[in-house]
Amino acid sequence: MTGSPTNGPGRAPSTNGSARTSANSPGQASFAALRGQLHEAATAFADGPGALEGILLGMVDDVDRAVREPLEIFPVCHHSPASALAMARRLREKQPKVVYLELCEDMSPLLDELRNCRLPVAVQAFASDVDGFPAEWAPLSVVAPITEASAEYQAIAYALDTPGVELVLVDRSSDHVFQWDSRHGERTPQEPPAPADGVPEPEAALHGEAVGVEIGDLRPRFAELEEHLLRHGKVRHWSEWWHQYVEVPLGDSDHEAYRQVMFLVGSLFRRLAPGDGDRVRVDEDRERYMWTRIREHLAAGGADPEDCLYVCGAFHAASRVEEFGVAGSGPFTISPRSATTWQHGLIPSSHTAIEAQFGLAPGSVSIAATQWAKNLKRTRVQPYRLAGQDGAKKPRAAKKAVPAVTAPPPEAAEDRLSGFLRRPPVLDTLDEAELLGWSVDIVRAARRSGYLASTADAIAVFETSILLAGMRDRAKPTPYDFQDAAITCIEKDAVPGRRDVRRLVEIMMGGDRIGRVGYDALPPLARDVHDRLAPLELKLQQRGVQRALLDMNSRPELGACSDVLWMLRRLMPHGAARPIMGERKLGERSIQESWDLALGTHQRALIELGYEGVSIEQVLEQRLRRDAYGPRATTAGVLAAVEDATLYLGGRRLADELGARALEVLAAERTVDGAPEVLRRVRGLLAYYRTAEPVLPPWVESFVKAGYAHYCTLLPTAFTDEDATVGQVAAMLGFLFSMESLALSLGCDRAQLELAVAQSRPTDPERTALLWAAQVQLGALSRAELRERCGELLANPMVVPAYPRYLSGFVHALVPVPGLADVVVEAVSNAFGRLPDPVLLPWLPSLITTLRAGAADLAPVLIREAGRIFPARLAALDTWVPPWREAPEAGAPGGARTRAAGGGSRGAALLFAHPGTLDAVAGLLGCDGTWAAPDGEPAGPAGAVLTARHPATAIAWEALLTGA
Repeated sequence: MTGSPTNGPGRAPSTNGSARTSANSPGQASFAALRGQLHEAATAFADGPGALEGILLGMVDDVDRAVREPLEIFPVCHHSPASALAMARRLREKQPKVVYLELCEDMSPLLDELRNCRLPVAVQAFASDVDGFPAEWAPLSVVAPITEASAEYQAIAYALDTPGVELVLVDRSSDHVFQWDSRHGERTPQEPPAPADGVPEPEAALHGEAVGVEIGDLRPRFAELEEHLLRHGKVRHWSEWWHQYVEVPLGDSDHEAYRQVMFLVGSLFRRLAPGDGDRVRVDEDRERYMWTRIREHLAAGGADPEDCLYVCGAFHAASRVEEFGVAGSGPFTISPRSATTWQHGLIPSSHTAIEAQFGLAPGSVSIAATQWAKNLKRTRVQPYRLAGQDGAKKPRAAKKAVPAVTAPPPEAAEDRLSGFLRRPPVLDTLDEAELLGWSVDIVRAARRSGYLASTADAIAVFETSILLAGMRDRAKPTPYDFQDAAITCIEKDAVPGRRDVRRLVEIMMGGDRIGRVGYDALPPLARDVHDRLAPLELKLQQRGVQRALLDMNSRPELGACSDVLWMLRRLMPHGAARPIMGERKLGERSIQESWDLALGTHQRALIELGYEGVSIEQVLEQRLRRDAYGPRATTAGVLAAVEDATLYLGGRRLADELGARALEVLAAERTVDGAPEVLRRVRGLLAYYRTAEPVLPPWVESFVKAGYAHYCTLLPTAFTDEDATVGQVAAMLGFLFSMESLALSLGCDRAQLELAVAQSRPTDPERTALLWAAQVQLGALSRAELRERCGELLANPMVVPAYPRYLSGFVHALVPVPGLADVVVEAVSNAFGRLPDPVLLPWLPSLITTLRAGAADLAPVLIREAGRIFPARLAALDTWVPPWREAPEAGAPGGARTRAAGGGSRGAALLFAHPGTLDAVAGLLGCDGTWAAPDGEPAGPAGAVLTARHPATAIAWEALLTGA
């Protein structure tokens, strides 16, 4: 028998229907009766032999070819209890010396660590830095979930715990999974399938965005075929059809019948697959890859194929490629792996995660686990389980080895398909005790979840289950029939609790078992985290939230735990480590902290951290460097990395390096998008270094100098740029004014800022108000002139509608010029008093939004200034006159305010009323002098007193200037 005429990888199979056996092949005699029956059926149903006969007889040829292969092929379906049971039974009979398993070959070193885990778990290959793949694919992740009720676990447990048995993984490597991706170069992340009710389960995300790899993905690829099977099988989804028509009948079949039926099903789905060229190419390349690896191992080790067992999916077992079999002759060259460095580990999995990733019906994996337990109890087959695994029984005393059963020669394979296909379905008798127990349990669970269920509902569920099974031609209700009955009888208009009845049935049937990776199987980083958090005395591997209380005052050793928790909060998803009390800022450390920890729930994230380094400090440093040196790095982002490096890692090495990087990024930026964040970060770092360090770091001084020149250069353009917001321009001015004294001391020129302000020509009201505030700060505009301009705006009917926009600019101006708070309060008060409602009311939401956005900086300044100006008592408000409306003094030049309004000697009134304090201080210092009248002019030139007393300084200056 020959395969399809392909000459290498990537070639599509021939379209002539099937690969036929020769007339003299031994398989003709074995399946002659079946071929005759199928020929007659094709003639009767298709009015003569044709395409249907080619498909039917081709399926028999596929089964014949697979059965006659010298290397025994064991076809399986993923998470199938029948496959697992047949595998356990066959391993004890055959006792193979070599087990070839369809699993990524680079995952082999991890399989022994399964004994340190509680299933289900997933073997994962992870790569964060890619080389040879598009950068947008990173990180790459491949997972292979393993449950106890799976044939692959039985094979792994047998091979690892049986002396002299070799386990060989033969499927493509994790690197080839992405090399053979049909969307190479244009791959986009796929959304996981949503649950039936649209409400995602939290455990469904345990695999993240990994690509799933399983043994035996057996499902029709022909949509019309699947729809036909579901409709005539009177089931809702594929998992239910497989359970009813394949899983249950194969549970009691012998080994040969099981193999031939699985070969037949795999051949059926393969021959009726649609013409998806990319998917067919990948499937055939996988089969070529596996058979090539098998032949290489047989040639290198000299093993006898009769002593080997090849475990693969039924879809791949019915293969027609030329490389099929130990005698395959088709050429196939395995491409080398890319330069990507792959990390491998075990991550927790769950039934829900497996169902969500592979598109299975909700609850199907839990029902399969329950069916596995029932099959073991009914057949009394002893399954294999890794020694030392969580929940495993103690090993029994050594027994006499079971002699290996020699498989019959390939030519003597019997036809078990004919009898299996002609046998009528076995009508299982109703197990009333089991169904009654289910009905009582679901009512009890429903009552705990808030449903008003009673004994009558249990009776209704019992009777409805039998009724639904009868309508679907089943004597015994399946778990799916029972689930439908429970939903019909118990669930009414609304779900009172967190779970609906469908979910309650799934939990009752086996629950969403969630695996756990043991301490010994964790990567070094995860073990280091658990060791460093050991003083907390918590069971951190358990799922759920645990409260940790840290009192560093009485137990200083908990300070190290606090450092670890803050770094975990920075690195792990939200909820893994959440602070309840305490905070960590630059220059601040709490002496008492309270944390909610859920490291067991987020074990996958902790394990994936271990792929990036051996300690959390190393991972944090790598991530900070990646953020700072990435192609999309911004000045604000690099400054945030500097702050995190100082906050979590301590020391100056990394912070100084990242600070120098911030200077490079700032010089390359041509926009002001990050100006507000840059201002906030720089202010915080400056405040920290001024209090914690004797001198400022060199990079801070360089950054202030470069930032001063940078923002002076961009200021005129930003005032007229439509893409720049008012807040960004205000942040630029805030940087320039708040850093001005430090910049000038470092050698900057103030004339550069004055020139930049003079060149600014804003056109909109907000930026105009910002410019006026900058001119006041620079001294180019007096506060009195600014008040006059605001008054002119209110007096001009054409400008009144735009006056709120000026006020918005003044509010933003509090960032660079907080000393204008009194002018802003006056302007806002005048606006509320004089603006008409059609203008005022639409502006109020904008004012509230502006104050809320700058609540930390703007609102306290305005509230404090308003509290100083406005009366503190409500009763005084009626007679209160605002300071800016008080009448000016008679004869005061320029309409100056009265002293009561803030002019004259208002601030020195107490000094003149009670001069004794200053007289005592003057006497202590040895000063003499007389008091001037508060309202009069001083008797002499007060400013020149020192020069008259000490003329030597003036004489020296005269000689220097005149050159005398």
